[in-house]
Amino acid sequence: MFELTEPIHHKIYTLRGKQIMLDEDLAALYQVETKVFNQAVKRNIERFPDDFRFQLTEGEYDSLRSQFVTLEKTGRGKHRKYLPYAFTENGVYMLSAVLKSKVAVQVSIEIMRTFTKLREFSLHYNALAKQLIELERKNSKEFHTIYKILDELIAETKETDAKVMGFLRGEEDA
Repeated sequence: MFELTEPIHHKIYTLRGKQIMLDEDLAALYQVETKVFNQAVKRNIERFPDDFRFQLTEGEYDSLRSQFVTLEKTGRGKHRKYLPYAFTENGVYMLSAVLKSKVAVQVSIEIMRTFTKLREFSLHYNALAKQLIELERKNSKEFHTIYKILDELIAETKETDAKVMGFLRGEEDA
């Protein structure tokens, strides 16, 4: 039985102006050790140019770890021997040509859906932000009403966030 219980969008970070996923997070999703995951990538390195996969600098990794407590590990293996690799959306897409297990296929599909949903959300968010800026410039009563409604929507969204993107529940391995 294959089950993905953590939302994928929590594993997508913005770094160097790109949305990325870390090798350790991808390995966990694909249910393999990070070392095994990176070995599979290295055997197919021609599929991963620098705009698909790059190694984080120490500063970038420290910055991510300080921003997201979830990146901290406890116990054995707390400190990595090598800095992690970041995979852009194209790099994650290319993984589907390298990792071919049933789990890998399902995870790749869900990751691609999540990237698509994030991109769609970003487009809608940018359009809405432009409209709000225009209303704010006019200092209209409409702006204050909309602002109050948005606050209420944000509060509701926090309650339903766990139901949104990146979940597979109870799907059987065929």
